[in-house]
This record gives sequence, C-alpha cells and structure tokens, in this order.
Amino acid sequence: MSSVLEQTVTLHRPRQAAPASPAARWSVDAIEALFNLPFPELMHQAQTVHRAHFDPTRVEFATLLSVKTGGCAEDCGYCPQAARFDTGVEATKLMEPDEVRLAAQRAKDAGATRFCMGAAWRAPKDRDIEKVAELVRTVKALGLETCATLGMLEDGHAETLQSAGLDYYNHNLDSAPDFYGDIITTRDYQDRLDTLARVRSAGVKVCCGGIVGMGETRRQRAGLVAELANLTPYPESVPINNLVKVEGTPLADQADLDPFEFVRTIAVARITMPKARVRLSAGRQQMGDAVQALCFLAGANSIFYGDKLLTTGNPDTGADVALLERLGMTRSAPEAQP
Repeated sequence: MSSVLEQTVTLHRPRQAAPASPAARWSVDAIEALFNLPFPELMHQAQTVHRAHFDPTRVEFATLLSVKTGGCAEDCGYCPQAARFDTGVEATKLMEPDEVRLAAQRAKDAGATRFCMGAAWRAPKDRDIEKVAELVRTVKALGLETCATLGMLEDGHAETLQSAGLDYYNHNLDSAPDFYGDIITTRDYQDRLDTLARVRSAGVKVCCGGIVGMGETRRQRAGLVAELANLTPYPESVPINNLVKVEGTPLADQADLDPFEFVRTIAVARITMPKARVRLSAGRQQMGDAVQALCFLAGANSIFYGDKLLTTGNPDTGADVALLERLGMTRSAPEAQP
C-alpha cells in the first residue's frame, strides 16, 4: 500500500518537498502541497490510507464531561472558560466520584467506548491530581477507556494518573508555532510539548490535535499538522476542532472557515498520521450532515457525542446514530479492556 501511496503523492508533490529524514518525516512544504491537491485527489489519497488501517464504515463514539468548569487563568482567545472573559460560564468545583460514575454509566449505555474528563485548570496541583486519579479509577471500573485533559502536568503527575488506569491524556497544540502567540500569551508552545513528553514517558497514550478557523492561513494549518505528525510517535488520537465562536471571547467575530478547508484538514491529518484516530470534535454541530459525511470519507473515524462538549453544544446521540444509519456506517465495537 505504501508504495502505491508514495507514487500518487509524488505525482502532485514537488520533489524537494518530500520528507528528508526520519527526524522530520513531514515538512511544512510537503503538507501544504497535500492541502493544495485537487479535492478529489486529496480525498482519494486519504481514503486509500484510511482503508489500509481501519474499517471505513466504523466510527468510535467518545464522550467528554467537564468535571471542573470555568475559572481558568489562561487567556486562550477561543475559550469560554477563561476567567478574564465575560462569557456567562460560572466556575464550578471538581465533581464527586458518584456524579462522574453516573455520567460515565449513561455514556456507556448510549454506546460510548471512551470517557474523557476535562477540567479548566492551567496546571493542576498535586491534590487535584489525586482527586482526578480517583475519578479515573471510578470510570475504569465500568470498563470504559479513560482520557483526561487537565492542563499542563508537572513531574510525577502523569505517573499518578497512569497508575490509576488512565489510558489517554489530551493536551492539544492548538495551532502552528508561528500563530500560537496570536491566540495565547499565558503559556509557551514549549510548555505544551513538555507536558506531552511527560505523558509519553509515563506510558500514557497521547490525544493531541488543534483548532482551525481561528484566522490562520492554510500554511499555518499545514504547520499545525506538521507539528503533530512529527511527534515521536505521533498521537494515537488527533481531535480536529472547528472554532466555536463564543460571545465574550476575542475570537467571537472571526469569519467562518470554508467547510471544504476543514475537510481538507481532516484528509491531510489522515494521510500524515495513518494509524491515529482522527476525531471530529468541537464545531461539529455547525457543520451539518453533508460536511460530516465528507469528513468520514476523508478519514475521520471518531466523534464526541452527547449534549455538551465542555461548554459548547454538540449533536445529540440520536442524531449521530441516525446519521451513521443513513450512511450505512456503524459505531466501533469497544476495545478489550485489561
């Protein structure tokens, strides 16, 4: 399969743009060249890669629960949970294990195979990590895969979570390095990379993606994908978020991204990270069924579903199941739990 893909890519990619070494498997030039392919050719290449590694008719269902909402000290320009923005989101305390257990059981009953917990911290303290570890054990006992997104981790935090049974840690890069300072000033790009390194060293799988539609150029979207694809190894899960504009945030009036550009991003992520779960995340509610179907054709094979995706709306379970039925697709079966 790889030789066929290399031949098709070479037809459209300048020879000098090919990855030069294992240390930089995908250059920004090479990824931008993929973005620039005619849409049918890009979709064909993405489907070729997708079918080599996954059943193209199956989609993973995951649920994300905000276990601690609002009050974050960061200034991420897209985020309604930042304390400095007036978005109507009120800060809450960390949920208790019994509350999380009930939510996880509902998610499992509705078909979720992975349960993700998000907390609006810049960086959790040791006592916070111990409490989240208890939540991880609670969810793991139900037979679900577990994921957490808690902000920046310090030494030892990832090991504590891993010991509790955490399968994945989500920490998005958000954007290309050269665009990052336009949306966030309260942490550096390297801070994100350091947290990912701590997660990897603890033996926890990485869930890492970004947000598009924040005013970045196509080349900067290529830069984001390059950062993700050149992580060693690249993330097991890659959530691609379409900006959800929230009143009160600096990006509330950002122009909409062309839907085909979002589909192109999915396809390029699939080609450059062939074995990853590429997930449709925030912004899916605004896409409509036709664009979501194109995303599945482009290689997306995981979705967040349910009533809420942190503090923004998300399509409900019934609509998701109905869409898959209309497309002749099904939910992925749960993976065996240790």
